[in-house]
Amino acid sequence: MPAFRTATQLLDFEPTSSEFLEEVITGLGRAPKSLPCKFFYDERGSHLFEQICELEEYYPTRTELGIMRRYAGEMAEQIGPGVMLVEYGSGSSTKTTLLLDRLEGPVAYVPVDISGEHLHQTAESLARRYPEIEILPVCADFTGEFELPVSRRTPTHKAVYFPGSTIGNLTPDLAERMLRRIVEKCGCGGGLLIGVDLQKDIATIEAAYNDARGVTAEFNLNLLHRINEELGGNIDVDRFEHRAKYNRELHRVEIDLVSLCEQTVEVGDASFDFSAGEKICTEHSHKYTIDGFADLAARAGLELHRAWTDERDYFAVLHFAVAEAEQ
Repeated sequence: MPAFRTATQLLDFEPTSSEFLEEVITGLGRAPKSLPCKFFYDERGSHLFEQICELEEYYPTRTELGIMRRYAGEMAEQIGPGVMLVEYGSGSSTKTTLLLDRLEGPVAYVPVDISGEHLHQTAESLARRYPEIEILPVCADFTGEFELPVSRRTPTHKAVYFPGSTIGNLTPDLAERMLRRIVEKCGCGGGLLIGVDLQKDIATIEAAYNDARGVTAEFNLNLLHRINEELGGNIDVDRFEHRAKYNRELHRVEIDLVSLCEQTVEVGDASFDFSAGEKICTEHSHKYTIDGFADLAARAGLELHRAWTDERDYFAVLHFAVAEAEQ
């Protein structure tokens, strides 16, 4: 019997069209209007995001990758041997291979991602590369509830790897709630290795979300194309523009789709009126200090053990252990 399962045994929890429609109608019916950023990642959206990660202005991926290349060995030591490693938002798992190459006797790797086709490809590639590790992909929205698969071998402990500063897309209260769920999933002896984008000069931050080539704008607007293609919407995408601004008070980038004129759009059986300049909020990206994020994590039952940063302190990778009181 092989020591891994291929992606053909994928645990499939990908949202249905009806769920997508329901969330779009609910979001556009709010005041102010909003759309969940998790729906960015259809196949085209996932490919566009990979392009964003290669952009000169987009420092987070490049900087985090540099930290991983330099310190992955130390991170693996912190995580410990015999682990079931669960990755949230695995994407192509490029950074993960740096970790898997250095972990001592990992029992299983569980990539969790909402983009099923992308996840399929990644899981199959990793199964070939790591035949000694059981690869157990889960297609799910990791911000909600989902079940972890059971590995054939019993791990010594579980650890979540959450790269990419995706935690910043959540408000602090929702981030704390998610960290509590991670504590519950990991349990006694568990841990969390997480990427966090740090506070820095605003010009650098805003440029990362307003690249000169317009790839980020295309990524944002792709959400409207997806609504048209999958839900039968009649949105004129050219009547919206991408906008990203930094909110100094809340320490976050606010990313919107802005209506360029007064208009009405239809999605399913619902219609929505827009005034000129009205926004659809598609994403927030909160920026933290290391101490500030550690305080947030402590409220969720996690203790900061190690922190690694780049030479400019643009980004941090933090290792937390489940606090004894939570075990």
